[in-house]
Order: sequence, then C-alpha cells, then structure tokens
Amino acid sequence: QSQLVESGGGLVQPGGSLRLSCTPSGFTLEHYAIGWFRQAPGKERERVSCIDSTDGGTYYLDSVKGRFTISRDNAKNTVFLQMNSTKPEDSAVYYCAAAAYVCYFDTSRFHIWGQGTQVTVSS
Repeated sequence: QSQLVESGGGLVQPGGSLRLSCTPSGFTLEHYAIGWFRQAPGKERERVSCIDSTDGGTYYLDSVKGRFTISRDNAKNTVFLQMNSTKPEDSAVYYCAAAAYVCYFDTSRFHIWGQGTQVTVSS
C-alpha cells in the first residue's frame, strides 16, 4: 500500500528552524508532485508549499515566502521542507501529500497522504 511518512517535527522557539522530511513507502517520488499542508486546531487545512516533479517548480503560501524552502532529492526519494524564522502561527500538524506530476490547485488531486507531524513554535 502506498503511503507517505513525515518526520522532523517538534518544538522550536520562535525564530528557530526545523527541517521536515517526507518519504514514501511502496513507491518512488520521481513522478509525483509533493505538497506540504498544515492544519492548526480550529482552522482549515492550508497548503504551505508544493514542488512539481516535472520542472521542479515550487509554490509557497504568502505567509511563508522567504522563510520556508521546499526541495526534493530524487536519489534519496525524499522531499524536504526547511522552516526558518519560525513564528507561533506556524504551529500546526504538517502533512505531506502526493499528486501526479504537478502541483494542482485542487487539493483533491493529492491522493496519497501521510499521517502528519506536529510542529509547535513556542518559547
């Protein structure tokens, strides 16, 4: 069964950094776009960032531009989300999800999801 596994979450102080990893089980990421989504308590899920499989194009939520960087290492079959200059409002459960080839705006096109990893930004 194809699934994704996130890791790297935890507690970080405001202004600190974390690197999240997304690794597949049962398939390779080569032909999949990977999106990072987050959901905080009482809030709707939002897409934080995404990276295409075709040309490596990247997309970011406005509130994380300049602070977060998404990257993929096909040799390691892993996608990363580097989170710098973190803020308390970045606290959420972060999920990675896969869609065929490109970062569709329609979230329903992301058909493989991970279980999520908690990120808490607090002093």
